[in-house]
Amino acid sequence: MNMIVRDSATEPAYLARLNEAQRAAVLHGNGGANGPLLVIAGAGSGKTNTLAHRVAHLIVKGADPRRILLMTFSRRAANEMTRRVERIAGEVLGAKAQVLTDGLTWAGTFHSIGARLLRDYAPQIGLDPAFTIHDREDSADLINLVRHEMGFSQTESRFPAKSTCLAIYSRAVNAQAELGAVLGETFPWCVAWEEELKALFAGYVEAKQNGNVLDYDDLLLYLAELVADPELAADLSSRFDHVLVDEYQDTNRLQAAILKGLKPDGAGLTVVGDDAQSIYSFRAAEVRNILDFPAGFTPPARVVTLERNYRSTRPILDAANAVIGEARERFTKNLWSDRAGHEKPFIVTVRDENEQANYVCEALLAAREEGTALKEQAVLFRTSHHSGPLEIELTRRNIPFVKFGGLKFLDAAHVKDVLAVLRLAENPGDRVAGFRVLQLMQGIGPTTADQAMRAMQSALDPVIGLKAFAPPKRAAEDWPGFVALYAQLRGSHAPWPGALEAARLWYEPHLGRLHEDATTRRADLIQLEQIAAGYPSRERFLTDLTLDPPSATSDESGVPLKDEDYLILSTIHSAKGQEWKNVLMLNVVDGCLPSDLATGSTPEIEEERRLLYVGMTRAKDSLHLVTPQRFYTHGQARGGDRHVYAARSRFIPEHILGQFERTHWPKAVAANGYARSGPPAIERDLKARMRGMWR
Repeated sequence: MNMIVRDSATEPAYLARLNEAQRAAVLHGNGGANGPLLVIAGAGSGKTNTLAHRVAHLIVKGADPRRILLMTFSRRAANEMTRRVERIAGEVLGAKAQVLTDGLTWAGTFHSIGARLLRDYAPQIGLDPAFTIHDREDSADLINLVRHEMGFSQTESRFPAKSTCLAIYSRAVNAQAELGAVLGETFPWCVAWEEELKALFAGYVEAKQNGNVLDYDDLLLYLAELVADPELAADLSSRFDHVLVDEYQDTNRLQAAILKGLKPDGAGLTVVGDDAQSIYSFRAAEVRNILDFPAGFTPPARVVTLERNYRSTRPILDAANAVIGEARERFTKNLWSDRAGHEKPFIVTVRDENEQANYVCEALLAAREEGTALKEQAVLFRTSHHSGPLEIELTRRNIPFVKFGGLKFLDAAHVKDVLAVLRLAENPGDRVAGFRVLQLMQGIGPTTADQAMRAMQSALDPVIGLKAFAPPKRAAEDWPGFVALYAQLRGSHAPWPGALEAARLWYEPHLGRLHEDATTRRADLIQLEQIAAGYPSRERFLTDLTLDPPSATSDESGVPLKDEDYLILSTIHSAKGQEWKNVLMLNVVDGCLPSDLATGSTPEIEEERRLLYVGMTRAKDSLHLVTPQRFYTHGQARGGDRHVYAARSRFIPEHILGQFERTHWPKAVAANGYARSGPPAIERDLKARMRGMWR
């Protein structure tokens, strides 16, 4: 263990706030671009705080913020990190700190950073810097166009749907895996279509290149190809003295390859993450990236482990440590806390899912009566449909709730329509945008839209092509207005964000025709204009909004507008990074956690164990793991829809049960779950009310 000599007289105040392990991570290299650093940050250990302090310390020590590359997994995280860095550096540098942190312009997601770098290097790698970026839905639409053109939508047996085709393509790209291996491991029902899928993906790539569009995966793929070129990689690497990456356990092989190509010797490279919280393999995240990181350099990367937890009580951490301690391979760490706590986590045995719903409601309301607001409580589950019976019971009891995972802002049809107008103006070769916009006008279907797009692309100027095109009679009234709008948006002096207002005003008559709730949707478009005002250009706006959109539309976010307090329901995947005072986890039984569908291999089982660990470590004060003795399954290959009997999750073996408090609910339920003194009070009350209706 390295001894740290501290001089409190000269040490900045921001370092005094850190614990010893955090300080070691922040001071690594003491401002210079020393060898690679891996920070293993346990749940609740101040990971974000440590990374922000490291960046601030680099700036205080004289690092040029314009030469610092900070990569996160959301724009929100990057913005929050930048704000923290400014606040910390300001303690030492005063007003000068804002000037310096304003230069921290290379902070963002892998995809947004990739888009900026690709525009910079576009001429060297054969790209047109005016490329547009497709989101997942646009990509699926384009792959469907190619699928249809190649005749795969009319095969005798069912060809994979467009969303499945895109998922297969994306998995192969991000995992850097052969198509056959991806099909065999993840999409076995599509194995018979391997040759056709190869042809489809080749056609899809050609269509993207012809249209000068990139999808999400291209942003990483092209960047990986860029850093694979020694000359370009050296030039790109020379632009950054320090590269810092948050949530490294969530990176895929392509992202790891980009980092290795950017800093092959690891100089100035810092990655922060927790192997025990690697739970996104379905997005091609690769836990081996973080497990193998130290050995990827010579000499090996330095490892600093953050074990002090600032979130949970000791009993909760003892139980979580015991669960993850059973993992086959991990960086050794044992979370600890100064928060003593008075109760162990509960393992609550209930008869079935209905009784589980009743128990959860009773526990939530009891905690609320003791002063824990509903907003400070959460119910977590492995899969979204597991909460079905609970949602019914919550509604019956008038307990308001929000379920994580609503409609994304950019998935709303009216928002996509207006953005498609802008994208077509930015890139006349974008067929998906063109088909969407043209078919907004009455009388124009896919065939006419295709003819209009061809007219645009065959003319020297797409505006001239549109003016020369003869629309169908039903579209004749709308056509001149559309051509005038397009000419305005293509003009070199199109104002921003006034161009978005022009697109909205053109679209509003169609909005009223296409949607009954036009007033609410118009409010979303005005909100979109307000967002646009924060961007310097149309190109930057389209790029950033596509890569990191707002969470939900105003009327579809799911937040109860009439309730100040509401419960959080969430899948464990969506809950990562969150915390609540009281956490209840549903269906902590074999078949649900681990899921029957994720027990085919050791890596899958190990990820399910990490999933339970992530859920447990969201709790601050109280944790309930509910284990119904039977639950209903549907859509299973064997046995069909039926009730099945369940055992406690294999991740809580007998020898660690001492870390938990075991109980049954209702108290009259015996160990086998079937002996009881009579029907629950809720059943008796309901039956009495039913009899009373006819007396």
